[in-house]
Amino acid sequence: MTCITEFQSIYNRDPEGIAFCPYRICPIGAHSDHQLGKITGSAVDQGIHMAYRPKRSGIVEVRSLNFPTRAQWHINAVPDKPEHDWADYLRGATWALGKRYALTKGVCGVIEGSLPIGGLSSSASVIITFLSALCKANDIKLSEHEMIMTALDAENNYVGVSCGKLDQSCEVYSKKNHLLYLDTKDDSYELIPQAAHMKPYKIAIFFSGIERTLAGSAFNMRVDECRSAAYALKALSGMPYGKFNETNLRDVPVEVYEEYKNRLPETWRRRAEHWYTEFDRVQRGAEAWRKGDIEEYGRLSFESGKSSIYNWETGSPELKTLYEIMTQTDGIYGGRFSGAGFKGCCMALIDPAYEESITEKVTKEYLKAFPNLEGKYSVHICNSADGVDLQ
Repeated sequence: MTCITEFQSIYNRDPEGIAFCPYRICPIGAHSDHQLGKITGSAVDQGIHMAYRPKRSGIVEVRSLNFPTRAQWHINAVPDKPEHDWADYLRGATWALGKRYALTKGVCGVIEGSLPIGGLSSSASVIITFLSALCKANDIKLSEHEMIMTALDAENNYVGVSCGKLDQSCEVYSKKNHLLYLDTKDDSYELIPQAAHMKPYKIAIFFSGIERTLAGSAFNMRVDECRSAAYALKALSGMPYGKFNETNLRDVPVEVYEEYKNRLPETWRRRAEHWYTEFDRVQRGAEAWRKGDIEEYGRLSFESGKSSIYNWETGSPELKTLYEIMTQTDGIYGGRFSGAGFKGCCMALIDPAYEESITEKVTKEYLKAFPNLEGKYSVHICNSADGVDLQ
């Protein structure tokens, strides 16, 4: 790994540890966790690595192979506000862990991602990788749930992204050759094994060549639109309602939505339409996977992608083009854009027998539409993987 040799070059010694967190995919269940929906997903065998050593001084000093600037702060003097650079996620992780445990040691390290940035929850992966290193340095052992909630706290309340716990849960709970089926309302989950008779599959990642910044996107606005729809539906139907920021579509039965949806502003109705139909798709998708029907699961993933484009109204021109190409390519069971959908990548579940032809066709057609992205666009073939090792 490059982060190891870079660490050795900078510090003239070997790292004491290597922390790792995988990336994740969410074929069905996108844009629903922040409203306490259900999701399906899995970790992949690529992710974020960090070579590090503890620092008794309490200083945190981290370099990233993906960004040019070095970041530095003290474990007990994290800046009060984000500085709007790549290291905000690490500062947020330090801040969130420091609220829960007394920190005495910092870390020096080099961090790198094995795939291009955007769409695979790289922000959550970075946070969890760094938390793993900081915990080891301070002799702290987090449970799976603690790790998820600490990472979520960092992203929600320090960085300022109104995401749910989908990303963190997939990166922590996942198990190779299983599908994570999670209810984000009560954190109950099931790891559904790949059926013996299921057709083989791999995970293709088509990176658009366009990177994204989640906190600076329209992501938070979409969350507020969902809350507005839920608040209005409660008022229209006579349901009791409390604080706006504690209101979720999960509070409102689908029957109430169907009765009053035409009285919502069109934008709010579309956001809610995505959420309720996605909730249904997740449940049907989990059952399809349980039966070993990856073709039906893939079809539902394509449906999810379409709803994200037309009801959630995200997806850059590049990602929409990739999605359309995928829907017309033999050997792809299903897929959608991955992550918030403003830039980043698309993921697809593919038949390994078609790997070469899929790569060739998608690449040819995408670069025909966006020739300026040649050299930036890339294809990566992955497998499912275990979540982060917290031992």
